[in-house]
Amino acid sequence: MGQHETEPPQPPDPRLPPGQRTQRGWPVLHYGPVPRFKPQSWDFQVFGATADAEKHSWDFEAFHTLPRVTVRGDLHCVTRFSMLGNEWGGVAAKTVLDLVPPAPGVTHVMVWAEYGYSANLRLTDFADPQTVFATHRNGAPLTVEHGFPVRLVVPHLYAWKGPKWVRAVEYMRADRRGFWEERGYHNLADPWAEQRYSYQEAPGDGPLR
Repeated sequence: MGQHETEPPQPPDPRLPPGQRTQRGWPVLHYGPVPRFKPQSWDFQVFGATADAEKHSWDFEAFHTLPRVTVRGDLHCVTRFSMLGNEWGGVAAKTVLDLVPPAPGVTHVMVWAEYGYSANLRLTDFADPQTVFATHRNGAPLTVEHGFPVRLVVPHLYAWKGPKWVRAVEYMRADRRGFWEERGYHNLADPWAEQRYSYQEAPGDGPLR
């Protein structure tokens, strides 16, 4: 190859949504302080419009006896980095739905985390086979900065839809905006459609503001 010749540009990774770049490390990004984990008082709750109209909960030990899955899924942050090919271990959201079925008419869930942080999801997104309440990444337990003991991972949506330090799931018969959705982020958060901000929403994409 002559001195003025250059290597042809590499095609973009087909796993990268528009506007994203590959991230090698795992940046720590969150709103507010890192919570202090208290195993004696920690629990995971499912409430709202459950089929039996009851609230269900598991303490820390019981939650970790639930059936576990391993899924491979990317993580796409709205700040434009993507971490590709992660292996997430934990409890499938589908398992939670099977153990605590929603009542007829439930269309959405609100996932609640420490300090009242929340993220809303369509029930279809929550029930996706890759949606997982992760306790591990690539075989190692999550660090507290990345959501220990449990974070939600929804690989096909932007990462803000997967809160760290999850504590509860609320079944809902109507959509409500979560923490970031109330602050100008898109209600649906599909990275392949670059649904980043609420001003991009089409009619029907979310509840009225």
